[in-house]
Amino acid sequence: MFEKLEAMSLRYDDISAHLSDPDVIADRAQYAALMKEHKMLTPIVEAYRRYRAAKDDADEAHVLLEEDDAELRTMAQEQLADASARLEILEHELKFLLLPKDPNDEKSVIVEIRGGAGGEEASLFAGSLFRMYSMYAEAHHWQLEILGANPTELGGYKEISFSIEGEGAWSRLKFESGVHRVQRVPETESQGRIHTSTVTVAVLPEADEVELEISPTDLKIDVFRSSGAGGQHINKTESAVRITHLPTGLVVECQDERSQHKNKDKAMKVLRARLFERMQQEQTDRIASERRLQVGTGDRSERIRTYNFPQGRMTDHRIGLTLYRLEGIMNGDLDEIFDALATADQAARLAGQEA
Repeated sequence: MFEKLEAMSLRYDDISAHLSDPDVIADRAQYAALMKEHKMLTPIVEAYRRYRAAKDDADEAHVLLEEDDAELRTMAQEQLADASARLEILEHELKFLLLPKDPNDEKSVIVEIRGGAGGEEASLFAGSLFRMYSMYAEAHHWQLEILGANPTELGGYKEISFSIEGEGAWSRLKFESGVHRVQRVPETESQGRIHTSTVTVAVLPEADEVELEISPTDLKIDVFRSSGAGGQHINKTESAVRITHLPTGLVVECQDERSQHKNKDKAMKVLRARLFERMQQEQTDRIASERRLQVGTGDRSERIRTYNFPQGRMTDHRIGLTLYRLEGIMNGDLDEIFDALATADQAARLAGQEA
């Protein structure tokens, strides 16, 4: 580990020198690539240099313990105890920092929410979750765009898909895939009884065209008239688009836009994300150690969380986290949950490395 850290430290110094080179600064692509690498190395190298300083303090203390002066030996013992404590903490921190990074962490995402068991109440909660993620995205200054929606008359959604564009969106939202369960008194319930409903959430990393090449011959594209609420909203032109990926049988529809071209672009964005997810799942199936077993597999059939409105409680079943501030959570205050999930993920991966 320390040979790797020393090499990283030397590389960090080399990059730092290059970043002040006028020729590098003039080359925007090279400068951006070096800045990205510099940013990635900074926390690791800074921790490693704190570790080396603590190691020097410990070595110095060991030498001083050999002195005849009793007062000097007492000071050395205190210095050694302090340095040893710092070394233990920093070694643990360095192991975390050296864990393999998720290559998708900086990607934007596509989120798909579907009402499950519970009829209209499930659709209403799907709308509540969409609002929750929308408020979280807004708080982080990310851009949200609806890609497709099937609303209900009471204001919920049978299903809704949307993209969230922003640096690090995947790193924060990647553990949200699964079944979200709600326990509350539905607006449609006159007797005041608590109902349990479920909503399925899928979070997909957005795939670039460079990462995933789709042959036009593999696509069957159909156009049709959008369905609407009637009256002035009826679309009299065939602007809705349905794309079928023939090799896999995946089907994506989009009819939100009045423009056939825009609907096709949105449908292709969703199709690329779904194919990218499938490709990655096949890779993780082959390499079991890459699974996120510690906080769930990301399987859409796995129940991951319960929102209990009468008690104002949210419980994440994967890590045993319970919070009694449901109102804030439903208003997009999710960082405490996401931080806990990320910490659990890191701890489990670290345990897997040490096993």
